[in-house]
Amino acid sequence: MAEKRLKFVVPGDFPPQIQGSPHLDRLKPYGEVELYLDRPQSMEEQMQRVEGAHVILNTRGAIKWFAPELQALPDLRLIATCSIGVDSIDVEAARACGVAVANQPGRTAPVVAEHIIALMFAAAKRAAFQTTELKAGRWTLKQNVMLSGKTLGVVGTGNVGREVARVADLLGMRCLAWTFNPSPERAQELGVEFVEFDELLREADVVSLHVRLSDESRHIIGARELGLMKPGALLINAGRGDLVDTAALIDALQAEHLAGAGLDVFDQEPLPPDHPILACEQVVLTPHLADQTPEGIELLNEGAVSNTIAFLEGRPQNIVT
Repeated sequence: MAEKRLKFVVPGDFPPQIQGSPHLDRLKPYGEVELYLDRPQSMEEQMQRVEGAHVILNTRGAIKWFAPELQALPDLRLIATCSIGVDSIDVEAARACGVAVANQPGRTAPVVAEHIIALMFAAAKRAAFQTTELKAGRWTLKQNVMLSGKTLGVVGTGNVGREVARVADLLGMRCLAWTFNPSPERAQELGVEFVEFDELLREADVVSLHVRLSDESRHIIGARELGLMKPGALLINAGRGDLVDTAALIDALQAEHLAGAGLDVFDQEPLPPDHPILACEQVVLTPHLADQTPEGIELLNEGAVSNTIAFLEGRPQNIVT
């Protein structure tokens, strides 16, 4: 593929991700880059933009690729994502069509972990609630949650989960963990104690979710699991919205069983203005941007381009399919 002029397409770079990045210039020796600064308004427009593309750089998960679209792109050989997750792509359909998918596991783990720790502190100190109260002219005294000396339950010990556990240890928190594939060696490596899932829920003062979304993990936190959590515990989710049964979470918050929640991901994105989670007082919410710092954005841009070049030069890396 590197011997012919190729067509690279960024089908909808909004909000801005890769536009203006110097890493795009690294593709010029291989072919031409078509960059669209807005999102396509229809699937028909999306398909028109990528007609004849050999490589798609998918900078936004809102632009999705399923079997019918992939089957209609006979020249396509690679989709490189500016992300860790590949929820926006039917990976099995891509495999069937001979299209490789390259993501970036762990590349922005420190950036995401920092955001998760910030959500934890903001929820524990009721930052959003108290800001709202003060802006409304109310001086409301409500106890905060102290984190030092408390127990953090890390659900999923991949790149982000292990970094969150590392930082929490520095903060003086005890770290329990659960994963689908625990081992004593991994526990020693990460400095955590692996326990059964229900035990983690019962023991943790803060539960933070880091497993990837799958049929097995969908609604891994539901009414039963929330009921097992300590009264006054916190839930943090910067993984995927559907890891949590949102209706059950809202019930637990409104009943004041939980002290609060910090959420960067939701069951509907963008979050509609009438979503019931917005009526909950003790929540801290951010719009799925845990890795969106200047440093995080350029790490992802560099990674997507590097994955593309590696594929073109016959040394593929980070291939999901």
